[in-house]
Parts: sequence; structure tokens; C-alpha cells
Amino acid sequence: MGNAQALVVSNDLPDDPATQQSPTPQQQTPAPPATQPGQAAPPAQPSQSNAQQTQTSQQQLNQEEKQRILGVMPTFNMTNNKDALPLTPHQKFQLFFKSITDPWTFGITAISAGIGQAEDSPPEWQGGVEGYAKRFGAGYADTFDGNLWGNAILTSWWHEDPRYYRMGTGGFSRRALWAAGSSFWCKRDKGTWGPNYANIIGNLIGGAIANVYYPPSQRGITPTLEHSASVTGYGILGAEVIEFWPDIAHHYIKKRQEKKAHQAAQQNPQSNADPAFSPPAFSESRSRKGNAVN
Repeated sequence: MGNAQALVVSNDLPDDPATQQSPTPQQQTPAPPATQPGQAAPPAQPSQSNAQQTQTSQQQLNQEEKQRILGVMPTFNMTNNKDALPLTPHQKFQLFFKSITDPWTFGITAISAGIGQAEDSPPEWQGGVEGYAKRFGAGYADTFDGNLWGNAILTSWWHEDPRYYRMGTGGFSRRALWAAGSSFWCKRDKGTWGPNYANIIGNLIGGAIANVYYPPSQRGITPTLEHSASVTGYGILGAEVIEFWPDIAHHYIKKRQEKKAHQAAQQNPQSNADPAFSPPAFSESRSRKGNAVN
């Protein structure tokens, strides 16, 4: 994977000008000035590889930030490009901010707060507008803290990629395990793979911070671990949906097209007739001759 990534970067770079043309006898290349002993060498020209790589990764990120399921559910953290360039810390925070401010996030938080209101959970917040506001605020804070630490701060610190690399091909079991394992195994910025420390530790940090704004019945070690486990479970569920949704959509579209084609064939049965057989056609000139003779 690292070699493939390096190949992608090298393909984006311009060729060495020295290899593109050789000096002709009429065109001589001036020799660099000689450096005297004890004199500092002239500074080397800065390489443009880092700037070009950042520009390419930004273009890839901009495309990923347009991805949605059914035009509603964002899948900004997913990439189909197995050789996608690593994100800079700035880009990781950009991805975090894009996700946390998306209308989908507020909508899901509002629904979750409504369910908690109906179940009177936690009971200390009771009902009414104030109770709903507390549940909504706590739910959004959970999402904000988990994403901030798990997808931005720790991924930048430990050089981990916060995106989900969709497999896209293979058997169902293999792809399902791949999606579930993404919560515990991730790609590094240097192209290798390893434990997803940022996601695991980030969920624990988010659960610990939740002790500040949740009522006493929801505080302590056990609620913190339960909260972290539930967030991890939601992450696994989301990865499964992202992995298999394109297949589901493709299957639905294919079936719909086949149904339309079948209906069109039934409405136009003559289109299925043998094209080699056709009634004899008389030309207009021959018809006119017949009329003249008569």
C-alpha cells in the first residue's frame, strides 16, 4: 500500500527537467558557481512534492465531502480509493467540522433526544422543554466530543487516517468483518495499517467527559464504559451500512431497469418480432404508373 501511494504521488510530480532535454552544442548549460573552501553552499531549492500532495489530498477530500446515502446521510469519512493520499492535520479538523455541523447530525440528535424524552431517560431531567433541551444538548455534546478526539485531535497526534476504506468487493462475510474491524484497525498516514488507537481512546475520552454534564445516575466507570461501547457499536453499524449500501442501491436500480424493460416489451410485442420478415413495400413511383395505366 505504501509503494502504491508513493507511485500515485510520483505520477503527480513533473518529470525532472534534466531528463526531458539534453543541451545541444549550440545551447550550453551554464555550470554552477564553484564554492570556495570555507564558504557556505548555496541553499537548495525547496521541493514542491509536499505542496502538490496536499493539493491532491484536498481535492480528494472535497469529493468525499459530497458523498451521501439517498442524498441525506453523509458518508464524508468514507473513501473508495485504496490509494488515497493521507490527510494533513488541518484537513482532519476540516473533516471533523464538516461532519459535526451537517444537518444530519442535528436531525439524528433531535430524534435521539425525543426517544429519551419518551422513555424518561435519564429520569432526573424529567419532561417538558427543559428536559428535551438537556437531552438534546447532551446528545450533541457526546457526538462532538467523540468526533473531536477520535477523528481530529488523536488522529493528528498519532498520524492515523480517520476515514473508512471501503472494500467494495469480495464475499459478504469478509466485507462484514472488514467493516466491523474498522473501529479497531485503521490506515496510518505513512500507508501502513495498525490498531485504531484514536477511535478507541477517543470514545473513552468522550465517555469520561460525559460525566461532567450527565446526572449522577449516569456517572462513574460503568456508565463511561457503557457509553464508549455504545458509540463503538454505532460506529460499526455505520461502517456496515457504508460498506454494503452501494451494492443495495445497485441491486435495486438493476431490478427496476429490468422491470421497465419487461413492461416495455409487453407493451410493444411487435418489437420482438422477426425483423427479417416484413410485408412487401411498393414504391410511390410504381403506384403512380399503375394508376396511369388504369
